[in-house]
Amino acid sequence: MPEEQPSQEEKVGSGNIDRPILRLKCVLDVLAEDIWTGRPSGNGSAAGHALTEAVARAPFTKHEGELLSGGIPRGYKALTTASAKLVKAGWLVKGRSGWTITEDGLRAVVAFPDANSFGEALAAGTRVPEMPVPMGPAKKPAAKRNRAKVKAVDAFPQPVDAFPQPVDAFPQPEAVAVAGNFSSALGAPEDWAPRFDEVQLALDPADQSWKLTADLPAGSYAYKIALDRSWTENYGAFGVRDGADHQLHHAGGSITFNYDHRTHDISITTP
Repeated sequence: MPEEQPSQEEKVGSGNIDRPILRLKCVLDVLAEDIWTGRPSGNGSAAGHALTEAVARAPFTKHEGELLSGGIPRGYKALTTASAKLVKAGWLVKGRSGWTITEDGLRAVVAFPDANSFGEALAAGTRVPEMPVPMGPAKKPAAKRNRAKVKAVDAFPQPVDAFPQPVDAFPQPEAVAVAGNFSSALGAPEDWAPRFDEVQLALDPADQSWKLTADLPAGSYAYKIALDRSWTENYGAFGVRDGADHQLHHAGGSITFNYDHRTHDISITTP
């Protein structure tokens, strides 16, 4: 019986590439690009932005897109779990304010420019070469043909529409609410009700993110983002529509909810 060939869905580009490794590389690429281009990632929501963009560049297969019991795609869970490898390598730091690429992470983006070399270095624990901290992606040398000068090409060409729309062109909902089992603690008449004013976030025109700052008693809470004062369109963990509840363990005091409609994800900041 002839060996089964990979399906087109399992192929990326012109060759067979490990999609989970490619997505990990895309996560690091996106975080590096945000620094190099000054592109906003959403005030602490760099994790959601990078994960969403990584999946856009290397879409889930049908199997990876299946929802698990918590309402999270199988591929999302695998990607967030695998991101621990980037932390272990010293290329990524996960903090309360989001994900941050390290200087060695920037070096890794340039030193391991394709998914195969990136995956091999990650698996083997290869140290990045000694080099100045890159201020941009590596450039390919200009090709010489008939003594004509050819402009160098970026080592990381991006597909058309790979980047998010400019913030001033991105459509926004009429209203955004953070509804959960703490709504009454914020002054709303009842919990889990997105129609009340007390749980509405305000749009910040500077970065096009929605924000709400409030005092919340210490405790463990669950919540979701609901649009336009109803549950018709709502987002849970990892920005998944109709997904699992966000979980919050709060020490008490002031807390700010930040929602980015480009990624449908939310981040939390505390003093």
